[in-house]
Amino acid sequence: MFNRIVGALACAAMLAACASNAPESTSGTAATGASGTLRIGVQDGPNTLNPLLSANTTESMIARLSFDLLVTADETGKPVPDLAETVPTQENGGISADGLTITYKLRKGVKWHDGEPFTSKDVKFSYDAVMNTKNNIASRVGYEKVRSIDLPDDSTIVFHLREKFAPFVDTVFGESDDPYCIVPAHLLAKYADINTVPFNSEPIGTGPFRVVKWVRGDHIELAANDGYFQGQPKIHAITVRFIPSENTEINGLRAHEIDWLFQASPNLYRTIKTIDGITPVLVSLNQIERIQINNKRPGLSDLRVRQAINLAIDRNAMVAKFTDGSAISASQDLPPSMWAHDGSLKPAAYDPMKAKALLAAAGYRPGPDGIATNGTTKLSLVLVYNQSNATRQQLAVQVQAYLKAIGIDAQIKTYPSSLAFAPFGMGGIYQTGKFDLNISGWVAGLDPDNHSQYTCAAVPPGGNNYDRFCNAAVDKTEALAIATYPRAERKKLYATIERALSENVPEAWIWNPRQIHAIGKNFKNFKPNPVSEPWNAWQWEI
Repeated sequence: MFNRIVGALACAAMLAACASNAPESTSGTAATGASGTLRIGVQDGPNTLNPLLSANTTESMIARLSFDLLVTADETGKPVPDLAETVPTQENGGISADGLTITYKLRKGVKWHDGEPFTSKDVKFSYDAVMNTKNNIASRVGYEKVRSIDLPDDSTIVFHLREKFAPFVDTVFGESDDPYCIVPAHLLAKYADINTVPFNSEPIGTGPFRVVKWVRGDHIELAANDGYFQGQPKIHAITVRFIPSENTEINGLRAHEIDWLFQASPNLYRTIKTIDGITPVLVSLNQIERIQINNKRPGLSDLRVRQAINLAIDRNAMVAKFTDGSAISASQDLPPSMWAHDGSLKPAAYDPMKAKALLAAAGYRPGPDGIATNGTTKLSLVLVYNQSNATRQQLAVQVQAYLKAIGIDAQIKTYPSSLAFAPFGMGGIYQTGKFDLNISGWVAGLDPDNHSQYTCAAVPPGGNNYDRFCNAAVDKTEALAIATYPRAERKKLYATIERALSENVPEAWIWNPRQIHAIGKNFKNFKPNPVSEPWNAWQWEI
């Protein structure tokens, strides 16, 4: 991280130095008709450039510049074809009447950045790589529903499911919780696993831009792919710079040395609005900011303790103080913009007196120092967040104060994002459950399916259930919801799920964010969908 003592002029100079490194062109030739270099600022550099190993939104965004899905979505959230020719539905025959067979017709003439043709074999290999237990895959949700795969020809792939799975098209190589892109079989099939292969630093995709250089800890350079199947990109090159200090990010925006500040924290929203030539863009996502509670930790396995934590938090005050109106107090993990959102649920009330009563009922009463104890053990917890996020830093201090007021001692500990959000096999703090409480966000897909977060089988490494929450009734309803195709019926099932989660408090929801991006006046055609910003990167202009 840049030293905070460094002055604004020095920070700006460092940014300018990064900007001077212009990416090389693809295949040694300039992109005819393309112009300009887009400069993107991100808080943390990636661990990998392999899209199947992506473990956070920054890695996923960078991957989507170079790789593609089968199905993506437009800026309204409507599914649109990517490497597939059409979006499979029951109406067009892509999904069978019984919901157990999904057929994709693939685009013809698509080539990898090295010139090799893209075929159905690449999709099959990518699926096999996701299911390979030797690979550090964050989640296999949806993929494990596949019973078998047929490849009638190079332009067709047929998935046969073990059971109905309504979110399949939006989940498997689609805009999901973990949007895995298609990777090349001809480069990766020779490896027993893909965790440490050279490809992870020098990726070859089918996307609108190809990676030219990765200067670890500093920046990534990409150049336009002239032969991109959606059309030639209108931007010649992209530089993604790693700027872990929000002060430095703001200096870069003011000096107009950043054209796009990726996923700015709410802490920056008020400042961004005052910078000349910079426009804040708010994007409604299927996203939640929450206090995750490790349900398996001593004390936290007691529902009354989790309820007390939930009631100790003043959501409305935090939304006003830390987001300047960019977020909405959360009543559930599904945001108001999601069709399955249950409008009858309201955010938990701020009631510290009731919280203290719940702790007392659980056997915890204030000790001489004010910290609740059950006679043998103090209610002392470790509260974790990723250190590069200034808003979470402020939230952690505020949450610490709220919890202290009801007798819970919360000691704050920070980790770099690369460790906090790393996959299970790489010792990720959240995946391996090395926390009592954590303040983190979750960006889900186009579908309300949240079984990868709240079912028993989804406890890592089986999914993204960092809370370690397990409830038989929730599991049963989640199973019904993903096996039901009609939207009206699914909406009722998700209302049941959300009510059950509200009652069981696996985590304390704080707010539903609207993702904040800071955009320079020269950056055109930025139209993020509810999951991914680069879905139309070939149309961007600078």
